[in-house]
Amino acid sequence: MREVFVLTQQQLTTNRQKGHHLTQIERGMIASLHSEGHSARQIASIIGVSHQTINNELSRGTIKQVKKINGEKHYLKVYCPEAAQARYEENRSNSRRPLKFKQVTDFLAYFDDKFHTEHWSPDATVGYAKKHRLFSPHKMICAKTLYNYIDAQLLEIRNIDLVEKVRRRMAHHKTTKVKRLAGSKSIDERPKKVNNRHEFGHFEIDTVVGERNGSQSVLLTFTERKTRFEIVCLIEGKDADSVSYALRNIVNQYGDIIKTVTADNGTEFTTLETALNGIADTYFAHPYTSSERGTNEVHNRMLRRYFPKGQSLDIATPSQVQIAQSHLNNLPRRILKFKTPAEAFEREVKRARKVHTA
Repeated sequence: MREVFVLTQQQLTTNRQKGHHLTQIERGMIASLHSEGHSARQIASIIGVSHQTINNELSRGTIKQVKKINGEKHYLKVYCPEAAQARYEENRSNSRRPLKFKQVTDFLAYFDDKFHTEHWSPDATVGYAKKHRLFSPHKMICAKTLYNYIDAQLLEIRNIDLVEKVRRRMAHHKTTKVKRLAGSKSIDERPKKVNNRHEFGHFEIDTVVGERNGSQSVLLTFTERKTRFEIVCLIEGKDADSVSYALRNIVNQYGDIIKTVTADNGTEFTTLETALNGIADTYFAHPYTSSERGTNEVHNRMLRRYFPKGQSLDIATPSQVQIAQSHLNNLPRRILKFKTPAEAFEREVKRARKVHTA
């Protein structure tokens, strides 16, 4: 018997991944080995599981059988792999949490309204609702479940409607050596403290075009890195004069809080230092490396919901731009613990100006 066991162990022992449940084939092996008289520890060693797993399996899968011996009924306890598999499948089906869909219809209606009227993401809607306790816990769901409902097409909103989800792709960071603007400072010279976003007052700047013919109106975007607050201006063209004019108006309003400005190497930023009039240090990202101005780039993509690529910005109005800016700045953000950029920016501005006047 010992020799048979060793041969069987060499033939059947496999490497099982920890945490995997027994399969129907393994239950058949257990039945065969058990009927041959192998102990639970021997069976466990062959299959590659804990001996307690085998003990539990034999206990759950044992049934009573009736056999007639010399005309008399005898009840025998035997391990039946089919019965064990059926019981396992029943327990698995009962272990799943029932769908909560009908309990959360009010929250789903709230999400639908926020999505269509204010362009809130599922994550922003769930986070804001939890933060402000708009619904009791049993009448709302987490962001993951809400995304699952969308994936399962239980809502009118589809994945194709989630702009960031369908556009998301793997990041490829590439640095290309190209000559920067004469006399400009590289982002490599920017203080390291700017990177961690702990300090307020560091901005990223860029332009967003409609039709790419170089002669139409464009959007100037000015984004604060810590609070994600964005200022959006409609300017006459993608040229240095138009950028400087708009930036001077921003400086008049917020010049006391601006510490650094990071731009790309576009020709429209050739007079950036002059427009800032020495109130802040300016830095330029490496060419073709938009990831170095990631905050600004993300917000530019969000602006495309209101001003799609290829659509002329000559037909856009300042009021439309202000509405888009308001939507972005009043969108709750997970990274801000579901505060809005407008709330975070206002708090930081008050704090900074209080320090200046002290």
